Amino acid sequence: MPGSSGLLDYSPRRNVTYFSNRYVLGLTLAAGIGGMLFGYDTGVISGALLYIRDDFEVVNKSKFLQETIVSMALVGAIIGAALGGWVNDAYGRKKATLLADIIFAIGSIDMCVAPDPYVLIFGRFLVGLGIGIASVTAPVYIAEVSPSEIRGGLVATNVLMITGGQFLSYLVNLAFTEVRGTWRWMLGVAALPAIIQFFLMLFLPESPRWLFLKQNERVKAIEVLAKIYDYNCLEDEIDQLTVASEDDYQSKNIRFWDVFKSKEIRLAFLAGAGLQAFQQFTGINTVMYYSPTIVQMAGFHSNRLALLLSLIVAAMNAGGTILGIYLIDRTGRRRLALTSLSGVIISLCIISGAFFMQSSGASLCDAHILNGSCKSGSGWLAIAGLALYIAAFSPGMGPVPWAVNSEIYPEAFRGVCGGMSATVNWLSNLIVAQTFLSLAAAVGTSVTFLILAGVAVVAFVFVLFFVPETKGLSFEQVERLWKEKAWGSEYGSRSLLEEGNQNQS
Repeated sequence: MPGSSGLLDYSPRRNVTYFSNRYVLGLTLAAGIGGMLFGYDTGVISGALLYIRDDFEVVNKSKFLQETIVSMALVGAIIGAALGGWVNDAYGRKKATLLADIIFAIGSIDMCVAPDPYVLIFGRFLVGLGIGIASVTAPVYIAEVSPSEIRGGLVATNVLMITGGQFLSYLVNLAFTEVRGTWRWMLGVAALPAIIQFFLMLFLPESPRWLFLKQNERVKAIEVLAKIYDYNCLEDEIDQLTVASEDDYQSKNIRFWDVFKSKEIRLAFLAGAGLQAFQQFTGINTVMYYSPTIVQMAGFHSNRLALLLSLIVAAMNAGGTILGIYLIDRTGRRRLALTSLSGVIISLCIISGAFFMQSSGASLCDAHILNGSCKSGSGWLAIAGLALYIAAFSPGMGPVPWAVNSEIYPEAFRGVCGGMSATVNWLSNLIVAQTFLSLAAAVGTSVTFLILAGVAVVAFVFVLFFVPETKGLSFEQVERLWKEKAWGSEYGSRSLLEEGNQNQS
């Protein structure tokens, strides 16, 4: 681009596709195992808890213990995400992943052999700690080994591993229902993929961008970059990394409070943390944690049918994420999020309307019950609303927050800001999980879903005004974009976006 600064001198790249570099794809899948552990634990506890109550009478008699067993993993994840950013920056993405695997495996084995519910709760905390660290590390590692043209799709692969892990957990729950020591197998088997990832990561490289910041590790960084980019692109990448490494940010020993000292970092963190919060407050884990309950609320009283429909919901969630991988680097992050939220708003209104018909006397199940199933059209309307919700949410608001957070922060802030925004996600997750049923009991299911629809409207406005498009931009171009938003520049955001689109060609 004539007259542009060195930071924006970016030669057009060849047409890079998702499958064009098997080395990068292999790194992505190996790092994504952490996402699978995240998803598996989210789903498996709902089935395991049924059998834990049978084994421990004290748990069966105490709702508090049941809630603690479920939520302690979220508590651990909040702490793990908060610490994970610091571990990533101080010791690297690879060591952070290895640490997460060790903690997760120990926690899984602890749960498998737990003699009482209190040891089980400690294991749940350890598992959550590992998940929290992995939730920060995997997206950042994947983003830093990805060419900018396909970075969104590759980071979204980690979300696919999360949704795939949720689906796998439902299958495992069904597989071990007739096996002796049911819940111990359900919870303990998760140690296996953590151990597999640990040994895979021993043979995989550190993030080249993290290595490049270490003066004595630049040769290693270039060796890794050479496997990711062709010769011409490699030269561009090294030039940009050299410029970035000389930035004043890199000389700082970054702390949490440093995030709020710089206007451009504050703006980036607002966008990233806001997306993470809205991902949860628009209700996704309401659906994932309580889909069997929601199905039964709609009048489908058969446990077997409720579990089957929940399995279908999990499969749709994974399938929608695959669509998101295809779209995120084609339509862009911002447009995909806005389209996704539009569908979420409509679907939540449909669900709310179905439950309003129930509460106003037009019963969802009126005398047409066959084999424990509700045959009312309004009941099916509620289920259709759930299906539409998953179809709208999973390609957009599922992967977009993680993709955006992996790419919008400068190198020196990427671990800290990623950890802080992931902590916001887990805190929001915990709030939603702990309040949905209570809120539904207090104001009614219809009003509860209407509130979620209102939150989705706010989220739409937030994305519209605070989240810029980063499709096709290098990390350095994204950093320049935030500086322009904060302070203004001779180069407008439009030129950055145009240049990013040129890089796609």
